[in-house]
This record gives sequence, C-alpha cells and structure tokens, in this order.
Amino acid sequence: MGKCVNHPEIETSYKCMKHNIYLCDQCLECRDPELYCKYRSSCPIWFLSKGTRKLDESGQAPAQEAACKVDFAPDGKSAEVPVGATLLDAARKADVYINASCNGKGACGKCKLIVEHGEVDKTDTALLSDKEKQKGYVLACQSRVRGPVSVRVPEETIERKLRVAGMGEEVTRRLQGRVTEISPMLEKISMELSPPSLDDPVSDLDRLKRGLKKNGIDTDRTNIGLPVMRQLAAAMRNENWNVTASIMHKACSSEVVAVEPGNRANPGLGLAIDIGTTTIVVYLVDMADGRVIAATSGHNRQASCGDDVINRIVCAEKNGVKKLSTLVHSTINTLIREAAEGAGVNFRDIGNVVISGNTTMTHLLLEIEPRYIRREPYIPSISEFPVLKSGSIGLKANANAAVFVMPGPASYVGGDIVSGVLYTGLHRQEELTLFIDVGTNGEIVLGNKDWLICASCSAGPAFEGGGIRWGMRAEQGSIESVTIEPGSFEPRIRTIGDEPPRGICGTGMIELISEMMLTGIIDQRGKFQLDADHPRMGTVGEEPAYVLAFADQTPMDEDIVFTESDIDNLIRSKGAVYAGFTVLLNQIGVSFDMIDRLIITGGFGQFLDIDKSVTLGLLPDIDREKFHYYGNSSIGGAYMALLSADHRQSAGEICNAMTYMDFSTNTAFMDEFTSALFLPHTNLEQFPTVSAKMRETAN
Repeated sequence: MGKCVNHPEIETSYKCMKHNIYLCDQCLECRDPELYCKYRSSCPIWFLSKGTRKLDESGQAPAQEAACKVDFAPDGKSAEVPVGATLLDAARKADVYINASCNGKGACGKCKLIVEHGEVDKTDTALLSDKEKQKGYVLACQSRVRGPVSVRVPEETIERKLRVAGMGEEVTRRLQGRVTEISPMLEKISMELSPPSLDDPVSDLDRLKRGLKKNGIDTDRTNIGLPVMRQLAAAMRNENWNVTASIMHKACSSEVVAVEPGNRANPGLGLAIDIGTTTIVVYLVDMADGRVIAATSGHNRQASCGDDVINRIVCAEKNGVKKLSTLVHSTINTLIREAAEGAGVNFRDIGNVVISGNTTMTHLLLEIEPRYIRREPYIPSISEFPVLKSGSIGLKANANAAVFVMPGPASYVGGDIVSGVLYTGLHRQEELTLFIDVGTNGEIVLGNKDWLICASCSAGPAFEGGGIRWGMRAEQGSIESVTIEPGSFEPRIRTIGDEPPRGICGTGMIELISEMMLTGIIDQRGKFQLDADHPRMGTVGEEPAYVLAFADQTPMDEDIVFTESDIDNLIRSKGAVYAGFTVLLNQIGVSFDMIDRLIITGGFGQFLDIDKSVTLGLLPDIDREKFHYYGNSSIGGAYMALLSADHRQSAGEICNAMTYMDFSTNTAFMDEFTSALFLPHTNLEQFPTVSAKMRETAN
C-alpha cells in the first residue's frame, strides 16, 4: 500500500512499476501507453488501463478517457496523449525538440513552454520567474494534460542550427589532401560475362565467380549468401549477361552483397557521421573524388534523457535501450535526409558509412546493452566492431551499405578520440603531444608515435549550457564573447549572428568568469565582491547574480544573469579537465613545460580564447605557440576512414596502442580536482602569467 501521487490522502495498492508511483482508482491510467516499458508484464496499471478495470454499477467496463490533443506552435505539429501525460511526453511524440537536459526530473528548468489555450496541471517551481509565470510559462516535464491544449515553444527554447566548422566546399578545402587514394569498403564491379552454352555449361554462380576472379577478387575468401544467389538468374539475363556486383570488403574476407543487371559501377556516395553526446554532425561525400557535397548538424535527441553518458545509460536501464536507440536514429536519419535533399541526390546511393562516437553513443546506436560501462570494472560489450550492413542498423542509406564503426579503447575513451588522433596525426609524430577534446566528456591523450596513454574526466554539461541558468549551446543569439570595463564593471558582449542575446554559451562563460576575476567582481573562490546595490548586481531568489544583459535588450524580456551557482558549476567543470591533465602527466613523470604541442579539438574548442581559458585555469599556463586547434577532429577522422582502407586499419592500430588510465578509483585525481577548484588554481606558481595579471589589476 502507498499514497496516491495525485491524492496523497488516499491509500492504494496500485503501483506503476515504471514510474515507481502509486495511483488510486480515480487516477488509474498507464502513463506511457505508446512507449516501450520493460515492466508491463508485472505492472497492474498497464493491465487495468487495457480493460481489466472494475466494472461500473451497470456491470459495464468504464469507458476509456479520450486522448488529449496537444498542438505545438510555431511548428504546427500535434500529438495525442492520454490524460495525465506530460507536455514533454507530447513534445517527444510530436517530434518537437525541447531541451530537457535533466531527463524530465524538473531540475534543469530548460523545457519551457507557453500555454496559450487549455489547462494543464502544473507543479510550482522556483526555476520559473514570476514574470514568466504571468506570461503562461510552464515546465513541460512538470505539466500534465487534462484536456486539449495549445502551447507555444518560446524563442529561447527553439532548437537552432549549431555552428559547424565548414559546410560543403569549405569542408572539402579543409580536408583536401587528407586522402590520396580512395579505397571504399563497398566496391561495385561491372562485368560482361559470356552467356552459357552447351560447350560452356557452368552455373550462374560459377560464371559470376569467374568474372570476379578476372577483376582481381579472391573468390576463395569471398562469401556469397543465399539472397544473392536468388538474384542471379534474373540479374544475369536482364541485360544480356552484363552485371554489376557489389563487394563488401572486410578485414579478412569479402562478401558479395548484391548483383544487379547492367553497368551500375558508379562510385556512389558515402557518409561520415560524428555522434556526439550533444551534437551529431553528418558529411555527405562523393566517393569518386572525396568532395563533401553536403554537411549538416543537429542536437542529439537523446539529450532529452540527460546531458551526459551516465544519465543516458541510467535512462536506458529504466526505459529500455530501444528508446535511446530510436532517438539517436531519428536524429541521424533526419540529418541524412536533409543532406541528401540539399545535394539533390538519392540516399539509396549511399554505399559506405563511417561512424565515430564515444563508447556509450555507439552502444546505444547499435542497441547494445550499455549498463556495464558504468559498473566496476567498467567494461563495454564491444570495443572493435566488424563491418556491418546499414540495413541491420536502420540508417537511411542503401540497405547493403557497408558501415565501419570507429573502435574505442575503453568505456570512457571511445572511437571519437581514436578518430581524433587519426585526424591530427599524433600517432605518427615525434613531438610529445597533449590532446584534449573539450566537450561534455573531457577526453585526454598524451604521447607520440612510440606510445599513447589516454584518460577521461567528466567535465559535465556546463560548457554546453547544462546546469547554467541562462546557459545554451553555441547557437544564434548566444553570447560568445565578453569583456568587462574595469571600474564601471559594464560588460561588452558579442553574440553569434549579432542577434539580441538569448543566453550564453561555453566560450562566453569562460571569458565572463575570467573577466570577472581580473576586474575584482569575484574572488578566486568565485564569490561576488561587487556591492549588492551596484546596477549590474541582481538576485535570483536570495542568490546574488551579475546582470549580463538587461531585459530590454533580450527577446525574452528577462535579465540574462550569471549566479554564484553558475560560477561554481563552471569551476567544477574546468577543475575536472585540469586535474585530468595533471594526473596524466604526473603518471608518466613529465611536466607541462615538456609538452611540445597541446592540441585542442571539438566544436566547442574552436572559439576558445586561449589567454582567458588559461586565466580560468582550464588550460595550462605554457607557451601560447604550443596550442593548436584542429576543429571537430572526430568527423575529420571519420571522413579519412570513409575514403581509405589504410586509415581504417590505422584506426584499429591506434586503438590497440592506447593505454587507458581510469580516474574513477584514482585518489590522486580527487586531490588534484580539489586543488583546481579555485581561479585559476590554489597553486598560483602553476600560472605565472595569470599571477602577473592579477598583480597588475590589483595595483
């Protein structure tokens, strides 16, 4: 027995096994009738809602409540959901993107909607200001429908196109020369076979093998399956014994995956895909010459289930791997369709695919159980994948397209880092190099052509806007650069696209905290020192906050502020990254001064101000000429592997050469992390140029 979640005065024995809540007779209704629920076989709510409920006084089963229609503006989309479903459930069903980085727990305050018509049962929350509540704002995850309702997605919540380093021709110029000889996984061979006769009465299959041998294919190591055998009779005779065989080249063998009549030996198209925890990037490539003919990106829809990989794994455990797999497939296939339509090509001509992503992302894409990634001893199910067929994965491409998934050396260092090392060439160079991929997960590699050691430190979602009141990704209208005038403490801001400010992205946050520390607005602990009555100081609840932009400057008619909690989140994130650097170098017995190059990769790192990142304590205080930015190295390496068998082989060699250091049980990491929770660090001797700036501003 337990108390009903909606009527706490009523005790009931009916418990929803999925949501772990009690519901009384008045409230009995399955919360997720359209979603996969692994507890259905044991959940009384499910069976009661499907027709086993008590009979009414007339002996008839009570009528089921009609579904409620939820309309979304400005998308023009709608969805029907049962009474009691949340607006977030309705948005997901309608395929309307809403940022719900806490996975619907009501903790992030990002999933804002405006109720225009109809009523919803909403939970009061401090994450909405009084002004927002007056305008009809609600949190989608905390608002349940009771009838038809119309809602509007506010401007600050609408998904906007991310900045991608290079599109189309620009990408091609940047990648030019990376691959000198194209060798795809799926090769099409056109053959003119001799027709059978009484003097040459060999079977269709033997005739095909004979033609393949003439074209250099080792038929003894080539598999031909039953589906292809069924194609042979018609394919060979339809075009007078002129056929095209599609050969999938694998590590130790090949496979004939299709035989078509006529000459269809065009090189076709390829896809390079980077599956990031936050962002997915797709390049559509002409396999004839390596040109990128279309490039696009979008938010990984799995973000609705949490900002980081741990939350994604937990969500998969609760709601099933299938749900997370469906979300990432939906994102990828939408981007493939957009790229194909933009280039004016047919997605069925895509015959080669390379996928790069961290270990959790690749497991979820392929619907492989990820739960043991987060359980000691932290072992993934798969580290190196065989070449797969697109049809078995569900990608919008030719069903027989060959798919190569970048291998990953560990649970928390995946194929995206192997791809990054391949792209930067770190594994072939003499110089001692420190590689960092800045993002939700901070992956680090140290080494050169002789050895490689890697580690991962969870930077958290702060740099991507998660856990920050006005944080957002690098989208149109986000504040990307900040300078503060000493004395007056007035900020000068620059936004992406020069649009009115809607929030602040990672680079803007780094510059803001750096500027606030150097001007004395905050101290090294991140605590405000500015007088509370200063025009630029405000409050959120009882918490002090610095006002970056006043309400009349923003399209939301709300002050954009940065609170002490926001500062604490950023300090913890930067502390994790710097601690990772320090422990990794100490383990090898080298210092920052011994590093020849420091490579920064990732879409976020592209716009970093190095000096201000050092001032924050995110990057080490070393010679600035040692810093090099390589952009999105994960998609770059995927592109190289797409076009070249040598690079695909190199990816496996890089993966096997990496030694992984686990920080989860490393006490030294926690010590270094604690030391890094100051600006820039508790040990200022590690930051001589920052110390000099601090002395200069103090005078």
